[in-house]
Amino acid sequence: MKRTEKEQIVAEVAETVGRARGLFFTDFSGLTVEQATELRREFRKAGIDYRVVKNTLIQKALESASGYDKVFSSLVGPTGVAFAYDDPVAPAKIIQKFAEKHKKLSLKTCVIEKQVYEGSKLAELAKLPTRAELMAFVVGSIQSPLAAVPTVLNAVLRDLASVVDEIGKKKAA
Repeated sequence: MKRTEKEQIVAEVAETVGRARGLFFTDFSGLTVEQATELRREFRKAGIDYRVVKNTLIQKALESASGYDKVFSSLVGPTGVAFAYDDPVAPAKIIQKFAEKHKKLSLKTCVIEKQVYEGSKLAELAKLPTRAELMAFVVGSIQSPLAAVPTVLNAVLRDLASVVDEIGKKKAA
């Protein structure tokens, strides 16, 4: 590989790192071509980029951004990187499911919102709610009290109407 090609890859990966909210570094050794294709397909469905890049080039790209020093020690052996943009924990769910199915993919380390986690935390990370689930929870939490407002208003209006009726009856009497 020529120096210009390497510099271009480093620049592309550095730009991708800058946009990503989650980086998942995997060890894909032992995967067949079909399994690797299946994994890439799952990532693509979720809007996640997955690249296999030489460790030295990944390290150079990470050096251009600060806060990734703890990742360097895990850049040994075959490394694939999943870049998550919208939902930083989505790759954890895909990797966990894929690893359970094929027993060959493992998580070396990951970075979520600039916080580094060891690969052993995969099961915990995979249990975190997705962005969509969090949004649904927030909207549901907001809607729940609002759903009671019409009922409360109806009760207040009924009480008010009964008070007005009573006042009207007293005036008539």
